[in-house]
Amino acid sequence: MNPTGPAAGPLPGLDQLLLDPTRLTIVSLVSAATWCEFGFVREHAGLSDSALSKQLTTLGGAELVELRKGRVGARRCTWVRATDLGRERLRAHVAALQRIADRAGPAAAEGPTGGGPDSDGGSGTDQPL
Repeated sequence: MNPTGPAAGPLPGLDQLLLDPTRLTIVSLVSAATWCEFGFVREHAGLSDSALSKQLTTLGGAELVELRKGRVGARRCTWVRATDLGRERLRAHVAALQRIADRAGPAAAEGPTGGGPDSDGGSGTDQPL
């Protein structure tokens, strides 16, 4: 897998950066709005200021998010938004995850395969060997 982007292997679109649940949460949050205030993202992602700053630096370096700093009155504020690339990679990543889930549905309904304890290749008992 490409460490900073989508994979080209058996699951095209699965994004290495977005495999991290924290980064997936952040990109999902900021993709749903035009701009999000830093405190909103921090609160909804359940992160400290420093942890969120570190994640935003990583995501910004990959051009998945954009930061804007400014003031509201005397208060300094930071706003975050997903870039077009960030939204595109999020959509591709979610679609890849959905393909994985779709494959599991029919396979789970068919039952176990490969000689488990309930098949002809099993031990024939409910007790571990």
